[in-house]
Amino acid sequence: MPRVALRVAYDGRGYCGWQTQANRQSLQDDLELAISRIAMEQVRVFCAGRTDADVHALSQIVHFDTQALRPIQAWIKGVNRHLAEHYEQQRSHGFGRMMVCNAQETSADFHARFSAIARSYFYVIYNREAWHPHWMNRSGFYYRPLDVAAMREAALALKGRHDFSAFRAAECQAKSPVRTIQDLNIRAHPPFFLVQVKADGFLHHMIRNIVGALIAIGCGDEPVSKMRAWLQAGERSLLPPTFAASGLYFAGAQYQPDVLAFPTLCSTEEILPGL
Repeated sequence: MPRVALRVAYDGRGYCGWQTQANRQSLQDDLELAISRIAMEQVRVFCAGRTDADVHALSQIVHFDTQALRPIQAWIKGVNRHLAEHYEQQRSHGFGRMMVCNAQETSADFHARFSAIARSYFYVIYNREAWHPHWMNRSGFYYRPLDVAAMREAALALKGRHDFSAFRAAECQAKSPVRTIQDLNIRAHPPFFLVQVKADGFLHHMIRNIVGALIAIGCGDEPVSKMRAWLQAGERSLLPPTFAASGLYFAGAQYQPDVLAFPTLCSTEEILPGL
């Protein structure tokens, strides 16, 4: 039975998130329906990182098993055609869109989630006195000036392996709060700030809570030293509010070399050209 890997991108607006939920429309539901029509059998897809409601993806990696033998282009063009037809029917419902970017057959032991050795996210902050309508569903908004140097200094406290209990949601189901942040970079390109985080894994709302903390420091409400204090206290209630979902983008997963032929991690150019 062939195992097929896909790279998909989506605007998560309006969806309940990636994962199937009872009586709610998920990205997984829409993709499975489109693939099943090409395969002419029911399929189940597995993703590299489950995104929350209204969160986007530039490079979501998924895999599925099927008995259907199809040309690789069928898993791209054919699936995209069915997705387009579906979105045309749902046009008035306020959902974003999803498209397949790449596809390939892969080995039976590849798993989009469990084979990943790291995952990456971008968070886009629109920083002006007033929001721009083109970015309302594609960025988080903050109206006061932000000090990128202070934010970068505060971010240093989060790099490495830590207990991130202070940055996890109350409903987080992860068995352990310990994660390793490999990279945490902040770039300023007015009116945008781009926060890029790469780690071995993430807790529920972890990045949105990190961004909320960075903004509290960047605007001057909290000192740089507060980030380390929050981390060490391990108490979510001490931190600023969770920041908006609309600015968060799953930027891909990293695998061992030569596992997949197509790129699985995005560059900053794919979200903010010229940054």
